[in-house]
Amino acid sequence: MNLGGSFDGSSSSSCSSRLNSKSEHGGDSRPHILAVDDNLLDRKLIEKLLLNSSCKVTTAENGLRALELLGLRDDQPNCSATGSKVNMIITDYCMPGMTGYELLKKIKGSSILKEVPVVIMSSENVPTRINKCLEEGAQMFILKPLKQSDVKKLRCLIY
Repeated sequence: MNLGGSFDGSSSSSCSSRLNSKSEHGGDSRPHILAVDDNLLDRKLIEKLLLNSSCKVTTAENGLRALELLGLRDDQPNCSATGSKVNMIITDYCMPGMTGYELLKKIKGSSILKEVPVVIMSSENVPTRINKCLEEGAQMFILKPLKQSDVKKLRCLIY
């Protein structure tokens, strides 16, 4: 098993065709990424790296807030999900209240958002955790702290 910086659950195909294809993101051609992390410093780092890579970024401090932004909260009336405008979700694994794994399961269980790539981040290199996330549908597992080279890999996942 590769115990380097990131673990990819998808096949290794060239991303150039996906990066070069223009798609509409609400009039903004930048991909929209939802970044979820309970640690403010990590959230700011992720946001800065993604903004530097020409991404539009929305942040959430926990899984419940992310579900709210995505329109997936159980107590929300059937509202139009922001998720249709989100091209990727990147989330910390270990957060209070709802783990990144639990958030991943909710997203993959949604008919609206199940195709949106989800990337899990963690500061802990735990192979069983990595495999569990990839088996549940995570596109990639990245070891923290996030680096610019990781962001380049993330851009390849955005269709």
